[in-house]
Amino acid sequence: MPQIATNGSSLRNLLGDGTDPVAVFLLGHGQENGAFARFDPVRGHRYCQALMKARHGESVLLEPAGLSCPAAAAAFGFRLLPAQLANGKGLVGFGIVADEAVGERMFAGMPRLADSSIAGIALCPLRFAPRVPDVVVVEGPAEVLMWLLLADLNVHGGERRTGNTAVLQATCVDATVIPHLEQRLNFSLGCYGCREATDLTPSETVLGFPGALLNPLLGALEMLRAKAIPRSRAKLAHECLAGAWSEGSESET
Repeated sequence: MPQIATNGSSLRNLLGDGTDPVAVFLLGHGQENGAFARFDPVRGHRYCQALMKARHGESVLLEPAGLSCPAAAAAFGFRLLPAQLANGKGLVGFGIVADEAVGERMFAGMPRLADSSIAGIALCPLRFAPRVPDVVVVEGPAEVLMWLLLADLNVHGGERRTGNTAVLQATCVDATVIPHLEQRLNFSLGCYGCREATDLTPSETVLGFPGALLNPLLGALEMLRAKAIPRSRAKLAHECLAGAWSEGSESET
């Protein structure tokens, strides 16, 4: 689909962080999935790791048996959440929470797809997407993602944006499941799992949005690129303050 390829390249260029926004396809049972026949099946991967590979240019297919993260498998409706996670003991063991009840509540409130509602997940760079994806996931520097969030605010008429997270399952739930179920952009600061299992750097984070929002967001980003983005990055107000601060320090001496 030429338009998707163009849009994928445009979004990559507009964000300018050197890696690809990722197209995510939630594959239905009995659905015609011939477009993904050449995607490489991956096994023993967490969802965030498959996403990392797609961010760096690969096209991968993640089937239920190949998804190694039990929490992500539950989020996508592939398998039941293991009791050790559901009761909070697992998160205590990881040192993520001190109280089992806190961990239990985190998983109890986890948005998830219906059991067995999808047959697998295909991921690729957005510029290689064979059709409009269900979700687009973007990982990158916080400042870069901020502009995408501001573009979304423009698209929605100035309504304040809301991020939903448990600082757990940032890529699978926060950036994929929630945008798909609620049909809106959602943002996260990342989580223990994706930071431990992928090359996501301390200064990077993640957001996701429905594929249907791609064109409106691109239009808003183009508007921001004309003036707001270069002006903010030029830091003229900071330079003015820094100059005055320096002059004041010199006069005191």
